[in-house]
Amino acid sequence: MEKILIVDDSLLQATQLKVILEDKYDVTIAQTAEDGLGKARNEDFSLILLDVVMPGMDGFTLLKKLQEEIITQNVPVILISSLSDVMHEQQGLVLGAVDYITKPFIPPIVEARVNTHVKLYQYRKQIEQQSMTDQLTGVANRRRYEQYSLKKWGEAIRLHVPFSICMFDIDRFKVYNDTFGHPAGDKVIAAVAQTAASHLQRSTDFLARYGGEEFVAFSLGSCSEQMFGHLKRIRQAVEDLHIPHDPSVAQWVTVSIGGVTVIPERESAYDFYLKVADTMLYDAKKNGRNRVVWADERMKQLWE
Repeated sequence: MEKILIVDDSLLQATQLKVILEDKYDVTIAQTAEDGLGKARNEDFSLILLDVVMPGMDGFTLLKKLQEEIITQNVPVILISSLSDVMHEQQGLVLGAVDYITKPFIPPIVEARVNTHVKLYQYRKQIEQQSMTDQLTGVANRRRYEQYSLKKWGEAIRLHVPFSICMFDIDRFKVYNDTFGHPAGDKVIAAVAQTAASHLQRSTDFLARYGGEEFVAFSLGSCSEQMFGHLKRIRQAVEDLHIPHDPSVAQWVTVSIGGVTVIPERESAYDFYLKVADTMLYDAKKNGRNRVVWADERMKQLWE
């Protein structure tokens, strides 16, 4: 069931809207702009119904804030007000609202407009999902990773929770390609991706193909010891696939993994810690491959 957020200081009017929509949608009510902004940041809504006239921060100001934030800028907003003059309607549409509904509410009109914009949002998300998926492996592509990583990094800063970044790639993959051919190499990339994805299924986990035979993943909430252990299991699971390699370099296809766990602060730079993870990967490959090297919260290395 798609989720809708109603932001209206009048509980009576918000409840009227909820009654109209709750048979088809999961409806949440916020009675202040500040509460609405907080809920919009922390939950996935398909549509926001926003009252224009509210004490403190008004609907137009909240709309601007929603448009400025990466997390909420793509969620459609319908403005609701008793103001029926063209000037206010134009102001809302210029600011980015997708539609405008006036009070008193006419249920069939409310339903029709909400249904239309929820369907359009679902369609856009479907198209976006297709453009954000790596076609070979079925996991997220680099474009999706670059957008989503910054969103989750900001979330970790707000919640003050550990954020782990890891990078891994397939050991001696060029040799594998030269020996068995590129179609076989593609199958190996897909098998490694699906093995890693099967171990990274929590809502706080994310995996993407970074390029070629290299992958990047991140996770929120787990300490370095937990992530170090988890990634060791992924490394072992890839080895346990028992995909034959060129016997001159290795018995089986394996991966090397490097990563870092940090509790980010507002001044922390994501790119710096991505480079730390890449350095850990370099150390793993330099020291024998088929291993995990991790940097903990104090930048102390953990070695497999």
